[in-house]
Amino acid sequence: MIEEKTKIKLDQLVEIYNNTKFIENDPISIPHKFNKRLDIEVIGFLIATLSWGNRKSILNSGEKLITIMNNSPYDFVMNYKEKDFSKLEFKHRTFNSFDLHFFFLRLNHLLRKYSSLEDVFLTGFKNESNSLYAIDHFRSEFLGEYQNEIRTKKHVANPKKGSAAKRINMFLRWMVRNDNQGVDFGLWKKIKPSKLSCPLDVHSGNSARKMGLIKREQNDWKTVVELDKVLRILDPNDPSKYDFALFGWGIDQKK
Repeated sequence: MIEEKTKIKLDQLVEIYNNTKFIENDPISIPHKFNKRLDIEVIGFLIATLSWGNRKSILNSGEKLITIMNNSPYDFVMNYKEKDFSKLEFKHRTFNSFDLHFFFLRLNHLLRKYSSLEDVFLTGFKNESNSLYAIDHFRSEFLGEYQNEIRTKKHVANPKKGSAAKRINMFLRWMVRNDNQGVDFGLWKKIKPSKLSCPLDVHSGNSARKMGLIKREQNDWKTVVELDKVLRILDPNDPSKYDFALFGWGIDQKK
């Protein structure tokens, strides 16, 4: 049973961190440079994929992506061809030029097939209460016939094998949530915020344990489910809003 004072504290922390000040040093600042829905969707998915490690490095990689894509992410992806790989130079930790090339080609394929990434995720959300099957369906569609052989598959989370899928859940939060605070975009209207799972990483996991929200020590999918159950009690309509509280407080505690 979650104590009332814990909910009060979490709600206060959401108020502190869920505002435009949050954007400045966060990967979400990269898609905030764009106004068109599909530009935001494409660059948002790419920068979310790269969001591990030092945040300054993530933002630098995001700026390089924008340059590579000629400041027009959607148009660039839709005009990208296999032959363009020879001109591609990119590296972010273990994500290299070949991985980016594969992502461009598969985004081109999905956006021609579905018109929006929202519809790829939507199938898995329809009869489920969290993001597991949505992410699994997206992964299958994104990797296509290459999912058993290509090295790039390691950059697309697999929650069915235990991954917390932090980066994809974060991308979903960006696209689905809209509480008029100017952080998340709320571009996707077919998926309900109530179905989102909270992005789980070292910072949010440590915060959740300190507050008594979860007991598991691993940051894996079972822990996402454990955390989901609690956050859905605190706010059944918008549980992933607590990502701001847990992550922001975790960062400040570390400082």
